[in-house]
Amino acid sequence: MCDVYEPHLQKALAMTDGKAKPYHDFRKLLERKDIDAVIVATPDHWHALPTILACEAGKDVYVEKPLALTIVEGRRMVDYARRYKRVVQMGTMQRSGKHFQRAVEIVRSGVLGKITKVRAWNASNIYPEGIGNPPDSDPPPGLDWDFWLGPAPYRPYNKNRCIYNFRWFWDYSGGKLTDWGTHLLDIVVWAMDVKAPLAVTASGGKMAIQDNRETPDTLEVVYEFPGFICIYSDHEVNAKGIDDHGYGIQFYGTEGTLYVNRSGYKLFPEMKKEGDQRVARAPLIESGGSRMNEPHVRNFLDCVKSRELPICDVEIGHRTTTVPHLGNIALWTHQRLEWDAERERITNVPEANKHLQRPYRKPWVLPA
Repeated sequence: MCDVYEPHLQKALAMTDGKAKPYHDFRKLLERKDIDAVIVATPDHWHALPTILACEAGKDVYVEKPLALTIVEGRRMVDYARRYKRVVQMGTMQRSGKHFQRAVEIVRSGVLGKITKVRAWNASNIYPEGIGNPPDSDPPPGLDWDFWLGPAPYRPYNKNRCIYNFRWFWDYSGGKLTDWGTHLLDIVVWAMDVKAPLAVTASGGKMAIQDNRETPDTLEVVYEFPGFICIYSDHEVNAKGIDDHGYGIQFYGTEGTLYVNRSGYKLFPEMKKEGDQRVARAPLIESGGSRMNEPHVRNFLDCVKSRELPICDVEIGHRTTTVPHLGNIALWTHQRLEWDAERERITNVPEANKHLQRPYRKPWVLPA
């Protein structure tokens, strides 16, 4: 077990009845020869370095989503996984849910007809105070704040910048778009069998919530893929969502619409006129949810033994995570961005490429 916050480390150790060995510095843990695999369940800005150094040390890695804080980090993680022949699985566990797998089969089967639009969304309501406005203060006892920041810029300690709430600060995360969007957009690119968008636009901002967050409380991103568009929405000031669903994905085809979330899926057929009657263009299909977390971890462990690629291999994870990253870059630049997926470059707004990576705070360095 390794953590830079002592109370959490002790809580984790208690879960093993004290049998695990505690570490403060993950690099010391990686020196052990009797460890085959590690789980990287840190804030997003700490995903890349532990994964890369674990691969270099001969360990396989289960790393939580989003894969990385930046697109350059993600590609570097893929490079190291391949260089050292490591199994690296990203924690988008929806891929291991049987009902999500079946939903992907339905989309690819053609029963929905020609799909020209997909919507994915996540809605909640934490108006007006949001995560609050705590003042800067000294770190709590047992927290190594400098180590927690790691490669991120130095900032005074603030309760909201740390445990869980780090998701709402650009130094450590990409907001709801990379937090929830990575899960939802992963299913979109998988079901539609695409690797990357051709172009991206985004609108939104912090419009209503009165807290010290940096990321938007209202966001809409439009992705242009070959043959269809995908609209992704984040909304933290109204929980209604679409069709009374707080989150989910809808695939809109000429023959029907498929809705899917973690609770299940349902196909709503389009209607057509035959004689004096209106009949369904597609069959009504629906299913409840399925287990996801356990099968996803099981898949990783099986691949550690077999050396096969896991269901969300690091390359898939990188491509999936790139999609929400591009949405944030479009938001920051206020531009429609055209994306070259092979070169991993923005082609029409060259200056936007500066957002593909971020400088590391010394002494931390992203390995070449």
